[in-house]
Amino acid sequence: MHLSVVIPCYNAADTIAAQLEALVSQRWTKPWEVIISDNGSNDELPAVVERFKEKLPNLRVVDSSDRRGAAHARNVGALAAIGEALAFCDADDEVAPGWVAAIGAALSEHDFVASRFDIEKLNTTWVQKSHANPQRDGLNQYRYPPYLPHAGGSGLGVKRALHQTIGGFDESMPILEDTDYCWRIQLAGTELHFVPNAVIHVRYPDTFCGIFRQARGYAEHNVLLYKRYRTLGMPKLSWRKGVAAWARLLRRLLRIRSKGDLAACVWQLGWRIGRLQGCIKHRVLAL
Repeated sequence: MHLSVVIPCYNAADTIAAQLEALVSQRWTKPWEVIISDNGSNDELPAVVERFKEKLPNLRVVDSSDRRGAAHARNVGALAAIGEALAFCDADDEVAPGWVAAIGAALSEHDFVASRFDIEKLNTTWVQKSHANPQRDGLNQYRYPPYLPHAGGSGLGVKRALHQTIGGFDESMPILEDTDYCWRIQLAGTELHFVPNAVIHVRYPDTFCGIFRQARGYAEHNVLLYKRYRTLGMPKLSWRKGVAAWARLLRRLLRIRSKGDLAACVWQLGWRIGRLQGCIKHRVLAL
């Protein structure tokens, strides 16, 4: 089986070298390639990638600048792939040793797989405390309201035929397109399998503004997912739980004792505000 590793990139010159260096050290007995899907970068990304073409002779670059977004970049990369299986990873993360072999072996047995996340290598202690790592010991469990499991787009593996059948990632979603992708594939009848020995070192935002923006964006698009999937079996949310969450956040603000505590509160504040914005934008009550 031939494996194609697809990396969506936009102005990732500062981080892509570490990811490519991690891929240089990968060993797998079967053929595999790396595809950089450049989503219109205007930094030094092309020059950085060029330096790795001797180390990674299976490295290619494709142009996905005609439409902005990770979903489009992944889809363009997948379209250019020659492998029967696709593995996605992000430009600001790092694959751990053995990741290609682990994800490739898993895709030899299953059609849809997810990696394990590690947040310790690339994040300081206080940044790690901003929010939990839901993909450390298993798939990310969607609990509000309870629904299907999912996984981050970085580290997902899928058979190319399945990716094509479900229409790839939804390019109308700038955020949480990976959650939507996971759910559509599962609703179509394919199980998502967790691969504990396929490890991705994930990078969190390392500023309070970045933490807030990420949480707000995730939350707003969580509301959009709620609106989309209510007709597909997602339980109805109670507005009372949303009000109670605001009360818990206010109490938590009074217990801040460290930079990590503050980061966690900033994340929760961004999340709560994002849900409010999502309710207004998408005209649905999902506090």
